[in-house]
Amino acid sequence: MTDASAPPDAPQPAGGPGRRRAPGPGRSRWLAAGGVAVLAGVLGLTLALRAGATPACAAPPAAAVPVAAAPPVGGAVHKGKATFYDSKGAGGNCSYPSATANRLYVALGPSEYAAGAACGGHLDVTGPKGTVRVLVMDQCPECAPGHLDLSREAFARIADPVQGVVSVSYRAVVDPPLPGPLAFRIKEGASRYWFAVLVADHGNPLRAVEVRQGDSGGWRAADRQDYNYWLVESGVGPGPFSIRVTDVYGHRVTAGGVRLTPGQVQRGTVRMYGGATAGGGRPAARSASPRPSAPPSPRTPSPRPSPSAAPASAGPSAPDAPVVPLAAEAPAAGCRN
Repeated sequence: MTDASAPPDAPQPAGGPGRRRAPGPGRSRWLAAGGVAVLAGVLGLTLALRAGATPACAAPPAAAVPVAAAPPVGGAVHKGKATFYDSKGAGGNCSYPSATANRLYVALGPSEYAAGAACGGHLDVTGPKGTVRVLVMDQCPECAPGHLDLSREAFARIADPVQGVVSVSYRAVVDPPLPGPLAFRIKEGASRYWFAVLVADHGNPLRAVEVRQGDSGGWRAADRQDYNYWLVESGVGPGPFSIRVTDVYGHRVTAGGVRLTPGQVQRGTVRMYGGATAGGGRPAARSASPRPSAPPSPRTPSPRPSPSAAPASAGPSAPDAPVVPLAAEAPAAGCRN
């Protein structure tokens, strides 16, 4: 879920590709004669249809069946293919300030990225050389279902990069080890009248985020944005806030004392699962690099050589657990568009 864009096309000269040329001398007579022949053919086809004849024609294409957008969950094994790209340190369409420290991440196609619903989840990906665990960090707009665009480092764990594209199997990791308590980042521009928060270190994909002013009162449901922030358009108040987080497997926790400090990462004391960390309930703020209010800019994918597919290996090696680098100092994250 991301860098340089291609230069604009050079202007085409007159008569070049994409331009129409006027008929030259002698062309008009040929066109006129050709027009008579075409007219005769059309009349013949019309008469044949009226007489009941069935012209030979190709069967109409079957209607495309839309693929429901949903992140991989539940540990079911999927088959597909993998390529690789380099985010160049950016945190992808999921809006993380930077890529994971171990640079093991993946971008999913729109059907599995599911408008940000896959962000922060993990996949175990198995290829010819073994298995690697990757964080869902980015979107690959051109990728069909089952096409994983891995980081170069992750791809090298499962296959020789010279192959460019390989057959893989993959599955969602249920309840992966957590790097620590939940982390929150209030978006730049947020105020008591407009609220947006990024939640990280939750392990599984999230299903819902709710916010309320203080420790009492009604919960306000936040709307997930495709760049992985959770938005309450009309705001929640001046803070501090309580934030209730629910993942796709039903784990639900509440973190209190989240302050209205845009652009700062606040680390709580509550883990998404596995118990809370000892200590007080107020998150500690740490500086983070500023981020633009718009989603990140496009990435440049790596060249993809001709496929040299290999069967997926059945024997996984010990996977690594990526860590969402919310507190890292880094340039603004990029976005795959």
